[in-house]
Amino acid sequence: MTWQPFYVGDGTPRDVDLGEPPPWRSFPRQALHQQFQPPPGLVRAVNAALMLRRPLLVTGAAGSGKSTVIEQVAAELKLGDVLRWHITSRSTLTEALYRYDALGRIHAQRLAGRDGDDDIAPFLQLGPLGTALLPTEHPRALLIDEIDKSDLDLPSDLLDVLERGEFEIPELARYASDLVDVREWGSDARSPVVRGRVQCDRFPFIVMTSNGERDFPQAFLRRCIRFTMPKPTVDALRRIVEAHLRIGSDADGTRAVDTVIQTFVDRVAAGESLAIDQLLNAVHLLTAGSLATGENDQEVLALVLRELSRA
Repeated sequence: MTWQPFYVGDGTPRDVDLGEPPPWRSFPRQALHQQFQPPPGLVRAVNAALMLRRPLLVTGAAGSGKSTVIEQVAAELKLGDVLRWHITSRSTLTEALYRYDALGRIHAQRLAGRDGDDDIAPFLQLGPLGTALLPTEHPRALLIDEIDKSDLDLPSDLLDVLERGEFEIPELARYASDLVDVREWGSDARSPVVRGRVQCDRFPFIVMTSNGERDFPQAFLRRCIRFTMPKPTVDALRRIVEAHLRIGSDADGTRAVDTVIQTFVDRVAAGESLAIDQLLNAVHLLTAGSLATGENDQEVLALVLRELSRA
């Protein structure tokens, strides 16, 4: 095998076949529920959360597969498409419940004039959490990703909604019509909201992920089923690699992959911050015939396996 660069750096135009991408970088993106390998204990934690109708809080290092858990559960239990709420420091509970375009409605009213249509529905949309709390035949699946990135008050703000399974849209509570069809998150589907109140009858399956970068209030933690992703072992990583990639049968290639896996485990055990998708990237380069057993392969592997805590 030899390192085959697509870009040479000489400025000469050329036709290049980039080949097939890694399976996890094919578009449109495909769910990875079939490839996910749950670590010991995770299946019990998921079933406990399902039985108790409690959110599952999964803590672990970046790239450890925390957000893939819900894809596998949703696929196995036929819960439909996963609703996603990606948390930032500016995220609020209100935006997760619903969005109201007040300025857009005022502008439309001015254009329509005094006798124009005053329909509020086009200016409302349920957020991911609001959509998950709609009455449904089967529970919805909701991912609240990286909740430890949130404002300090957000976990506490969530408590009442998660306990009661309901919320009110004030703009609809005082609206002239009792029933308004509101657009759901992530689709064009609309659901009726009566007098501004959304009330679930099947509590959603909620997975919240955390990188472990902060502590949460005890009142929040006691309402969650908690699971911490274990540090990867050689056997566990080999199963993950085999689930994502077809590893060739040649002895040299297998030994090279085993060496990379062992090095990855040793570095993580020594306290370095590395993600499993970095390992998958390295193995893909090895098994796709792009690296040689020489100087270049070590340089490229060092590039994709660079520690995350360093710029």
